[in-house]
Amino acid sequence: MAVRNGQQYLAGLNDDRVVWLGDKKVDVLNEPKFQGSLNGMASYFDYQIEHADDCIVDDPERRDEKMSASLIVPRSKEDLQIRHRALDRFARYSYGMLGRTPDYVNVVLSGHVARRDIWEKGDLVYHDRLTKFHREVIEGDLSLTHAIAHANIDKGTGDLAGMNADLTLHVVKRTESGVVVRGGKMLATLGPFSDEFYVYPSSPIPSGAEDYALCFSVPSNTKGLTMFCRDHYGVQASVADAPFSSRFDEQDVFVVFDDVEVPYERLFIDGNLDVYNNVTRGVSPGNTLQQTAIRAMVKLEFAYDLCTLMARITNSEGRSDVAAMLGEIHTYMKLTKSAITAAEANAHEWGTSGAFFPHGDLAVLRSIMPEWMVRVNQIICALGSHNMLATPSMDLFENPEVGDMLRRYLPGANDIPAEERAQIMRTARDFAISSLGGRVELYEMFYLGSLNRARAGDHMVAQRNGFGGQVKEFLAKSGVGRK
Repeated sequence: MAVRNGQQYLAGLNDDRVVWLGDKKVDVLNEPKFQGSLNGMASYFDYQIEHADDCIVDDPERRDEKMSASLIVPRSKEDLQIRHRALDRFARYSYGMLGRTPDYVNVVLSGHVARRDIWEKGDLVYHDRLTKFHREVIEGDLSLTHAIAHANIDKGTGDLAGMNADLTLHVVKRTESGVVVRGGKMLATLGPFSDEFYVYPSSPIPSGAEDYALCFSVPSNTKGLTMFCRDHYGVQASVADAPFSSRFDEQDVFVVFDDVEVPYERLFIDGNLDVYNNVTRGVSPGNTLQQTAIRAMVKLEFAYDLCTLMARITNSEGRSDVAAMLGEIHTYMKLTKSAITAAEANAHEWGTSGAFFPHGDLAVLRSIMPEWMVRVNQIICALGSHNMLATPSMDLFENPEVGDMLRRYLPGANDIPAEERAQIMRTARDFAISSLGGRVELYEMFYLGSLNRARAGDHMVAQRNGFGGQVKEFLAKSGVGRK
């Protein structure tokens, strides 16, 4: 079953996973509130097959079998080009509104497999296990979520200090067959709709915290794994009325590992800080950010087109303030595309085990993209204003009692039909100010980590790499520098 369709994906969720929504434990497949999201994710797998030329490639290890292109272990510029085409196509399924489609963690996992040299700092048996797990994901076409953020409840102390030390995931016992882990992790987007929880390093941890230095994967129905859902923002509405909320709420969960036993064959890092603290910096800046940046570019393209249509509907495109806002989004879109193009053109081998990733400068988008996405929503609100609130259900236009009235009193400018006006404004409302739209904005702000931490990290990396000297050089050339 190298590539699954939507029905096969849903069948894989038919198990005894423990999921709490509101005040009750729910059966994921039969929970009414989840139906739109389940259909949306099943359609993602069907979409992958429909666009097989872009999304599916030959399995290099199994003759005549296929696999998702997001699981390519990149070894060349050609691999990156093939993967780029697939990631672009995947992003266009939701036009960037789904941030945790399976291709995201697939790219992360494949990057980890590519950097075998990082695991050489310890026992390579752990990387052999990781490679075997990657093969399981390929052959099962599995849907993975990640759970990587520490349960940092008390922000007045360190991530692994004080009460946080007891609350976040760590090893509590070892058995003949595996390690027993206990604690919470944030934030597992797609959790209820995933096949596996892949836990891997996010930020470095200090010496003495080896019990927290873990990388492993367990099935989503593993005994002791409990998911606590936020309110579900999917709505039981037509795609016409709620094009995003009706099918694209990926659901975030706080996950608790209550004495979960992780088999040794699924344990990929076990207390080795040299490995743990180097995985993310050795994979994320070039590899993972390729998926992230492409999704962002597709989303910005959509937002620019959406806002342009909104301006035409209100006949405001020619106003200087409106044109400036449209140009602002266009600038964000082009800068993102340029960063991707440059990083892929300057792709190179990372480490010594043949990993081939885009240039790490692509990671600068972590430090600016969150602000761009928030600004896009502000512009949508400015352009749409009350028009996004005056959006009747699309079904009303077919109602013989009021349809003609709506067509008469709620048309768009420039001879744009009332139905088109309502459709565009409803799309804008769902994108920016619905419950799901607000959740997505918050997700964009933090899903790659703290903005301040990202910027501080960029500065430290620049200094570690020797950036600087221009000021003293200038002063020396001007004859005023210190001798």
